[in-house]
Amino acid sequence: MFWPGLERQVRIEGTCKRISEADSDAYFASRPRGSKIGAWASKQSETIEDRNALEERTAHFDKKFGEEVPRPPYWGGYIIEPNYLEFWQGRKSRLHDRLCYTLGKDGDWTKARKNP
Repeated sequence: MFWPGLERQVRIEGTCKRISEADSDAYFASRPRGSKIGAWASKQSETIEDRNALEERTAHFDKKFGEEVPRPPYWGGYIIEPNYLEFWQGRKSRLHDRLCYTLGKDGDWTKARKNP
């Protein structure tokens, strides 16, 4: 994740896994009703004809479900189990700070500073 205006960056490496159905259910249940309806109405990242089409889908699912909006079967989350973290801070003359943390096989984190 890079924030050019702040001259900062965070880099995370690790294993990405889909979270369990139970965890997906619990997180979905904690969200506001409007967000739950939005999860049904939006075909995320697909091309849409116009704003009206999204609003029509939203109205359809708003009417279809009562207060208890079920989690869509395709909705879920992912978790990253990190094994490497890097925090970068831009500095003048390219003398940037890079602080890195590496997870060892023993489960302990090792901190190191890297050259820019």
